[in-house]
Amino acid sequence: DRISAFDWVLSSPIPDKGRVLTAISACWFDLLASGPDPIAHHLLTTDVDAMDLPAGVDRGPLRGRTMLVRRAEVIPFECVVRGWLAGSGLTEYRRDGTICGIPLPPGLAPGDPLPEPIFTPATKAASGHDENVPFETMVAAIGAPLAEMLRTRSLDVYRRAAAHALDRGIVIADTKFEWGHGGGGDLLLVDEVLTPDSSRFWPAAAAGAGRVPESFDKQSVRDWLEGTGWDKASPPPPLPDDVVARTRDTYLRICRTLTGGPPEGVA
Repeated sequence: DRISAFDWVLSSPIPDKGRVLTAISACWFDLLASGPDPIAHHLLTTDVDAMDLPAGVDRGPLRGRTMLVRRAEVIPFECVVRGWLAGSGLTEYRRDGTICGIPLPPGLAPGDPLPEPIFTPATKAASGHDENVPFETMVAAIGAPLAEMLRTRSLDVYRRAAAHALDRGIVIADTKFEWGHGGGGDLLLVDEVLTPDSSRFWPAAAAGAGRVPESFDKQSVRDWLEGTGWDKASPPPPLPDDVVARTRDTYLRICRTLTGGPPEGVA
């Protein structure tokens, strides 16, 4: 239930946030593993009663917040896919006409769809900011075959997820995926996937109107912190109750929209 912003984990938890992330991730993993071109992933179960836990462990707080997964060696790149003009991409586009060095046509407005989704990898930092890097840097680090495969699969997952979300009235403006090698060397989609912590979700009815719509994520937390004058170098202040409640409501709404119901343990 913890939440981070500006590379800090805040002291104020968001009730049921962990349940939302688990429910949304499980829904996407199931969806992506089905169909004619299934995506392999690391999730085995979210059923705490099916997990071999030490005797005496209180399973109550773990219900709805826990995933049992296949062990994987995580590839050290964030596989970011952007389909709409927002965030740091909008800032760079206004300055240079590019996103992560990829040229885009002139005249795009904030919140516009890109001509095609683009793949913009970033390094995975142990602490501090992840750093956007050219695709060539990824190639140099892990080799062209794997880099090309990650780009192709990330774009494919994004397109499939974006179509599914759009059917439910949601635009996925951008997101990030993480991939890893399983025990047999197979490529697995790992970590959480397509949640409000890793994605920018917009109401489709408000998208493409020449502005960036309000998103279903933790932007209200970022906005509140920005308004406090916090220096981002010292521990952040605790969140007020109204910001916590508003953020919880946002997470629950996007969970119900994408999965069709509330997460486990929430009425």
